[in-house]
Order: sequence, then C-alpha cells, then structure tokens
Amino acid sequence: MGRASRQKPIRRSVRVKTVQRIPRPLDEDQVKALLAQLKRLRDRGIVLLMLQGGLRPGEVLSLHLEDIAYGRRRVIVRHRTDHPKGARSKSRFERVVDLHEPETLAMLSAYVMQERPADSDSPLVFLIGGGGMRRLEALSYDGLVRMFSRAAAKAGIRQPWVTPHACRHTHATRMWEDGMRELTLQKRLGHASPESLRIYTRVSDPEVVADYNRALGQGESGLGVGETR
Repeated sequence: MGRASRQKPIRRSVRVKTVQRIPRPLDEDQVKALLAQLKRLRDRGIVLLMLQGGLRPGEVLSLHLEDIAYGRRRVIVRHRTDHPKGARSKSRFERVVDLHEPETLAMLSAYVMQERPADSDSPLVFLIGGGGMRRLEALSYDGLVRMFSRAAAKAGIRQPWVTPHACRHTHATRMWEDGMRELTLQKRLGHASPESLRIYTRVSDPEVVADYNRALGQGESGLGVGETR
C-alpha cells in the first residue's frame, strides 16, 4: 500500500453526450405574421435578407452599400471586423448570395432611398434613423434582437427558438427540401465544412410519412394483397 499511495493520480477527461438540437424553421404562417409586424423598411429588409438570402445576423449588419448589386440581383458577403458595434460575420470567406426573389432587393432599395438617413457618411447599410440621440449610429446586434423580439411578440409567435437566426434556418431548410444540392447549399450559406450542413439535411417526419405513402401506393399498384411473384 505504501507504493500505491505514492502513485500520481491519473486525470481522464470525461465526455458527456449531449442532445443535438435540430434547428426549427418558421412555417409560412409564422413568416407572414412576423413580416406583418415590421413597419419600418429597414427592419423588413433585414429580416428578408435572412429569410430569402440565408444571411447570418452579423453578416446583415456588416453589409456596406457597395455590397448590394441591384442589377445583378445579388449581395456580396465580405468578412469584416470593423463594425462600430462589434457585429461581424462568422465565415472568413467572401461569398456571393443571389437574390432572385424580387421582394428583398425592392425592400432594400426602398429603405436606402426613402428611410436611411441621407446625411450619413457611413458605408454601412443599416443605421439608426429617427431624431434621437443615437441617430446615424450603426445598428447593433442587440438592437436587431430587440426589434425581432418585439415583432415576434406582436405576431404571437414568441418562443425561445424564434430568434433572428431562425430565419437563416428557415431559408436553409426550404432550399434543401426544394431540391438544392448539398454542395451548392453549403456554398450559399457560407459553411466551411459539409458537417455544418448536416442539421439541415436530416429527413423530417413529414417527409418520412410522404415517402412511406408513396411506397405504399407503388407497392399496391404492383402487388395485390396476398399476391406473390
């Protein structure tokens, strides 16, 4: 026992398995209810960029006016670290996000022309307007979250998982379910690894039921009850 007592303790790392939460997309009614509560052109433009472009909140806040290509119907997401309020994109790679659904670019154009402070020399797209003390300042991530939370509460869809990032999840899930290939979706979302995309490519329960019913229909057309080949 004397020798055993002099042995150094062995430290081992214990890994605890955790439940991986699958992102929950907003359904069509929730999206309509949310957009109906956004009265400012700025706020609607922000949410549409996440819903129809799949941009992260930090990427939206970091957009510069020069990043919007109206004629080519796209925005360029660049990695920047100079946002005055600390907003930044997660990905370090520049990417192009096409926006062929006309609503988003039309909303951005209307905001820039009608609502964005004309006396600002900031290159950022999304600023604080109005006549308050913080006018002309860059919109912060906290400000975006507060705006989104108020709209979600008014729309009656306020739940812990209903966050600005849920809009990106909604876009990714819709693109995957509509047939977008894994590699192209990875590039559109700005994921560095295909593993980051796995949370969107899992088959949902409704899809399982639909495929099951299709299989039943094909089976019934090929084989009758009790019939063998």
